Amino acid sequence: MKHTAEIAQSLTSEAWETANQRLVAKMMQEFIYEDMIQPEEVTKNGKQIEFELVLSPNIFYRFRAEKRLFDSYTVYSNSIVKKVSNQRESVSAREFLLELQPVLAMDSVTVGHLLKEYEQTLLADCHFLKNERTVRQVEKMDYMDLEGEMTGHPWITYNKGRLGFNYSDYLQFAPEQKKPVSLYWIAVHKDIAQGQHLENMNFSFVKEEMGEALWNEACRTLACQTNRDVNQFYFLPVHPWQWENVIIQRFAEEIADKSIIPLGKGEDEYLPQQSIRTFVNKTDQKKYHVKLPISILNTLVYRGLPGERTVIAPRVTNFIKTIWENDHYLKNTCRLHLLGEEASVHVTHPAYDKVEGIPYQYKEMLGVIWRESIYNVVAGNEQPITLAALLYEDQNGDTLTEHWIQQSGLSAAEWVKQLHAAILPPLLHYLYQYGIVFSPHGQNTVLVLENGQPKRLVMKDFVDDVNISDQPLPELQGIDSNVKNVLRSEPPEGLTQFIFTGLFICHYRYLADLLARKGLVTEKDFWFYVRKEILHYQEQFPELADRFELFDLFKPKMSKLCLNRNRMLAEGYGDRNDRPHASEYGKVTNALAFLHNE
Repeated sequence: MKHTAEIAQSLTSEAWETANQRLVAKMMQEFIYEDMIQPEEVTKNGKQIEFELVLSPNIFYRFRAEKRLFDSYTVYSNSIVKKVSNQRESVSAREFLLELQPVLAMDSVTVGHLLKEYEQTLLADCHFLKNERTVRQVEKMDYMDLEGEMTGHPWITYNKGRLGFNYSDYLQFAPEQKKPVSLYWIAVHKDIAQGQHLENMNFSFVKEEMGEALWNEACRTLACQTNRDVNQFYFLPVHPWQWENVIIQRFAEEIADKSIIPLGKGEDEYLPQQSIRTFVNKTDQKKYHVKLPISILNTLVYRGLPGERTVIAPRVTNFIKTIWENDHYLKNTCRLHLLGEEASVHVTHPAYDKVEGIPYQYKEMLGVIWRESIYNVVAGNEQPITLAALLYEDQNGDTLTEHWIQQSGLSAAEWVKQLHAAILPPLLHYLYQYGIVFSPHGQNTVLVLENGQPKRLVMKDFVDDVNISDQPLPELQGIDSNVKNVLRSEPPEGLTQFIFTGLFICHYRYLADLLARKGLVTEKDFWFYVRKEILHYQEQFPELADRFELFDLFKPKMSKLCLNRNRMLAEGYGDRNDRPHASEYGKVTNALAFLHNE
């Protein structure tokens, strides 16, 4: 019987109980934020409130929480008590979901799939509990290794559902397992593939990516199996799971007629990053980061590569980087860097691509994006980390953020100010000056530290997460029509949401909570420093006053975008022809609008 040792070590009753208690606390606080549940206040002791949530005549929960800004709460997991007919019962995420089904009027198909996602999330959480490392053990980890310590999306409650992976796949390919992966390589005839690269390069770089031995063997394989020239093919890597579970089955005819030819396993080893489908070369850190489709469902979407966006990736990189190259403030003052998506290949499917309105997962099955390596844009004394690392808290309650504050020699308040000064100005400048936004959540945003001090920003994931204004801004008039047709155009508030929700709600909300819980910086001070940094930027560019009003980050109320509600109540699990986006439900009080009096 497979995996009995791993199961015995990870799936203990103690770990299961802890994982459930923590997950239910997360469900409660995020469902309150998204207006899905409305617990009643029972008592108040200072900042802490005791709530009661009644789900049926004989089932209720009591828990303690602390009110936060932006209509949020921190729910303390160790305070949750469940009573059924006045008898205390253990806390279970599965049972909590089932109890919520009639309250939220969730359909049974949705609940069935949600149960799978929550169960797999709990299973992964138990593995984290078994392998949990202290801050001392992870503080000096390299960028790619530290990524494997991250516990998943801080807001989405079913954040490690990974529908499509079996347990063996989880042990082999989940980022937290930190198992090096050797990628497979295939040749794809240009009749069914489109390739793009930056103007100053060509596809000869693939020889180095493959390694000379595999390249030479691949050329011999093509010569033996086809009468076609090697230049008629693209060589590209594929994820082993995708090859065995999707490509062989979906592209069987193309393999049979030698339009697709398997070449063998690459020599280099890679580590999967937070997104599961992005890989950092462990053998040679200077080589490209590789983004590959993996047709599993995780955090709302299938993790494929959209065809038209994959093909256009190098042009989007050129568009974004040309702005950076010609803007002294971005390049020299902010010292921003952008990890370019320099080459890409998308393979079309001769049947699926002809079906109008087909589920999007079938149009994202085979392709690759080669992204510039983070190791090529940092100096030896700089430490790159994704923003997600700032939320790392070990079993002792110690945090990486506390470690870096201590290392920096700065006060906590000065460190936070420096953090905002590193992150906000380049994001604001792209928004206000050019009507362009990134999606600066914890995974896409790389913070560069030096001796623990926040210094500058590195942004990545352009083709999936760059969006432009739908307003007739002069700066967007000359944009390549092919690029414009692929990038999402957003109205003014929609554009500001990428900073407001993507950074403030999706990341800063949790960082402010952590700093407040540790007594380092009050929540109001944290957000006051955010407001002050935005105003400082605006003071430097008074000529953009109309843009500050157009893209208003200080509106008293902003549309509330919801991530859990999206799957649970809006989209469900039905297949659709486009990727789902966050659900809009109600308004959120914007603390930045009133902290100027503090």
